[in-house]
Amino acid sequence: MGLDMNKKPDMSVKMGNLLLKNPVLTASGTFGYGMEFMPYFDISILGGIVAKGISLEPWPGNPPPRIVETPCGMINSIGLQNVGVRRFVAEKLPELVEKNITVIVNILGRTVAEYISIIKYLNLSGHRIAAIEINVSCPNVEAGGIAFGTNPDLLYELVKSCKQETDIALIVKLTPNVTDIPSMAEAAQKGGADIISLINTLQAMAVDLKTRRPRLKNITGGLSGPAIKPIALNMVYQASKAVDIPVIGIGGIMNPEDAAEFIMVGASAVQVGTANFIDPCSAMNIVTGLERIAAEMGLESIAQLRGSLIV
Repeated sequence: MGLDMNKKPDMSVKMGNLLLKNPVLTASGTFGYGMEFMPYFDISILGGIVAKGISLEPWPGNPPPRIVETPCGMINSIGLQNVGVRRFVAEKLPELVEKNITVIVNILGRTVAEYISIIKYLNLSGHRIAAIEINVSCPNVEAGGIAFGTNPDLLYELVKSCKQETDIALIVKLTPNVTDIPSMAEAAQKGGADIISLINTLQAMAVDLKTRRPRLKNITGGLSGPAIKPIALNMVYQASKAVDIPVIGIGGIMNPEDAAEFIMVGASAVQVGTANFIDPCSAMNIVTGLERIAAEMGLESIAQLRGSLIV
């Protein structure tokens, strides 16, 4: 009996109390605040957007040059430049909410208190937010500059403190710059995370042979793009086996096939990052392509693909 190609698979995703129309999100820092991409396509088509990371006060970011192209990828050292939570709530968030876009707010801070203050400000904003994603790659100044995401004890305390301040889904974005990703995933789950997302960028650098200088003013930055996809797949696979909460896969997703592979190794949803710099319609194309793949595989629901890797 042949496949009914006219019957569309159910592309919706449920991760705790976070409901998405499809599993394709944008990665924080690669899609601006969202409005920048509105001239290119209807971004409400996406499962949701993860806005540019927001701090308590505005961050100026690092001096240029702060992006360099590398083979199969790019290194960025933007420095988490953003307008701060007050301007974000006043100027950016209202337009997104008005257009019925599922908004996930990525937040960052140098102390636990800063993260909590941002969450409290978002709570008081009066605007509907689907989830909060906490970036744990920032240095904890109270612990001598150790990144929250590289120490399971610090991560546990941060997540626990943040979870106490919000009733909406809390996503923890893990860094790959650790030796044991399952232990970090477990610490996030123990702290109360509803979802984990991974991976963030890998620490890297590029040099100019002629000038003998680093290509980035900040010397090092974060590597992203197709070059990191095999590493990301492995870490998503490991993390999904280590925890009971949903996982969002990130890292080198350039096309629908890449997205399907991440879901197959255990991710419930994916985030598209570097591809947005190459083609602003990348995320939209992945949505339609992923639905096509699911239909061709004879799936009634995209959820049937999740964790279906045969080993």
